[in-house]
Amino acid sequence: MSLRLYDTATRRVRDFVPVRPGSVGIYLCGATVQSPPHIGHVRSSIAFDVLVRWLRRAGNDVTYVRNVTDIDDKILAKADQAGRPWWAWALENERAFTAAYDALGVLPPTYEPRATGHVPAMVDLMETLVERGHAYVAGDGDVFFDVRSYPEYGALTNQRLDDMVPAPDGAPTDGEVPTVVKKDPRDFALWKAPKPGEPGTASWATPFGRGRPGWHLECSAMAQRYLGDTFDIHGGGLDLRFPHHENEQAQSRAAGLGFAQFWLHNGWVTQGGAKMSKSLGNGLLVSVLLETVRPAVLRYALTSVQYRSMLEWTPDTLGEAESTWDRLAGFVERAAERLGPGAAVTPDEVATGELPADFVTAMDDDLNVPAALAVVHEHLRAGNSALAARDTPAVRTELVAVRGMLDVLGLDPGGPQWGGHGTDSRYAEALDALVAAELAARADARAARDFATSDAIRDRLAAAGVVVEDSATGVRWSLAAPPRTEDDD
Repeated sequence: MSLRLYDTATRRVRDFVPVRPGSVGIYLCGATVQSPPHIGHVRSSIAFDVLVRWLRRAGNDVTYVRNVTDIDDKILAKADQAGRPWWAWALENERAFTAAYDALGVLPPTYEPRATGHVPAMVDLMETLVERGHAYVAGDGDVFFDVRSYPEYGALTNQRLDDMVPAPDGAPTDGEVPTVVKKDPRDFALWKAPKPGEPGTASWATPFGRGRPGWHLECSAMAQRYLGDTFDIHGGGLDLRFPHHENEQAQSRAAGLGFAQFWLHNGWVTQGGAKMSKSLGNGLLVSVLLETVRPAVLRYALTSVQYRSMLEWTPDTLGEAESTWDRLAGFVERAAERLGPGAAVTPDEVATGELPADFVTAMDDDLNVPAALAVVHEHLRAGNSALAARDTPAVRTELVAVRGMLDVLGLDPGGPQWGGHGTDSRYAEALDALVAAELAARADARAARDFATSDAIRDRLAAAGVVVEDSATGVRWSLAAPPRTEDDD
């Protein structure tokens, strides 16, 4: 495998060599379902969706785990404010995330575990850490990781322990007296005792007292459960490097696990240079955007920037993505019309055909999507030139190349996600036959100078979304472009 990836832990681009040849295990920190997703949330899922697609295209068997954190301080607080059970609040928002993933063409993970379903695995890991002297009980239900017991703490983010900020776990709020005493302010919670007023359903019995899991413990336990003691890639947003991923690595390796061999972190979606978040009041909900924006356009906007780069969201972002998507989809449509049903490109050709060498080079260079898209546009121009020259063999060659490359990015306009009936040629054949019959009837009416009938047929086709163009070389038809809205301007 020639793929090279930027490993956050070593701070350099490294040759990617799987732990087990031909098999890749990936763990992505998924949603904490306290609220519906905005585009900053789904950027991570799209970035790693491209990675999974590229690894599978190279012939790897990929086990992809994306967790759901469905128990958390913020979930409890927001559910309480809304007067809802915490578990119902979490499930409602989890479904909103799933709907966003599906709408944007994100492949489902191999496993999507919820934190609340893995408490026994968390308790096992916590017991191991206590036995090894890396964790301690600070009170009934409170267990902390002893950061000074693990000399490598801080290695992931290249920080000295004494320079780190204290962990907020167990710290008193204004006017409160601390209920637990930590050995070091930087020690972080593995298990949290219930707080006054929290529902009894939000805690579980353990040998250390009743409580609920700390955020970091959840991911370590679930990663081990589905990927084993040592796996290939751990991913997430750049903001998770510290403390979340630093703590995950420390507790897992202190427990004797090899854990992740590569750490990948995607950049943020920003507005005015600030990270998009609800706290800043600049979140753009996916569900709201999709009321006026085609899902493929939003997917393109979030895919087109290299995963480690910040994506600055401006008023022009969607307009530029829409124009580019229309060019890509327009070529695929016109090329398919030129080829006709008998020479249609098959799903197997798209999924397994040889990709242009420059595209492969770009994707193997730490998933350099902008460079890969430049190759797509080179072949798009060649394909449009072939259409103009009526060079059908060249049109077919470029269509296979363009669709194959876009398929890797989750953006194939002719695929099942974006192409309506996708690659099932029966629909195209049926549509072609029906439109041909209507056009033949229209030609007969025109020959008989029955223009009322001719116009009625044309109007009927237009109402069905079929545009008819008369020219010196004959009649040509195409599907109408989706209507624009005021928000598109």
